[in-house]
Amino acid sequence: MAKRDLALDLFRSFQSEKKYKRKAVRENSTPAGEPQLLSEVLSALIDERDWRTGIAEGTLFSQWEKVVGPQISEHATPISLLDGVLTIKTTSSAWATQLELVSPDILVTIQKSAPGALVTTLTIIGPHGPSWKKGLRTIRGARGPRDTYG
Repeated sequence: MAKRDLALDLFRSFQSEKKYKRKAVRENSTPAGEPQLLSEVLSALIDERDWRTGIAEGTLFSQWEKVVGPQISEHATPISLLDGVLTIKTTSSAWATQLELVSPDILVTIQKSAPGALVTTLTIIGPHGPSWKKGLRTIRGARGPRDTYG
């Protein structure tokens, strides 16, 4: 019987730790039935759901050309934004090298133009070369067709 009580106590303590805080519901200052501005309603919804950073990140991706300029946006595109690290893929390794050199300036520009995006570092990658590790007749650990070059 004591084992069952111990298991029940552990279960209850586990359940009590999983409780999430509920945000207080914002009371509406206008009486029911009164018209409200759509911008106020959307702003309140965005604030209640904590969507500010997601909207800022989406704006960064959609307004990429305005943020970095037409020349850079022609040769570099943002791929992902995870944990403050923005990954940018370039069209050539030369562009990757050039963007690595000016990455602090690009980071400052991004932080000014999309302040809620929370970008802390940039990772710039070039285009990937062709892979010889595909197809039906490949051998794991082998170099592929390059092993006969000499």
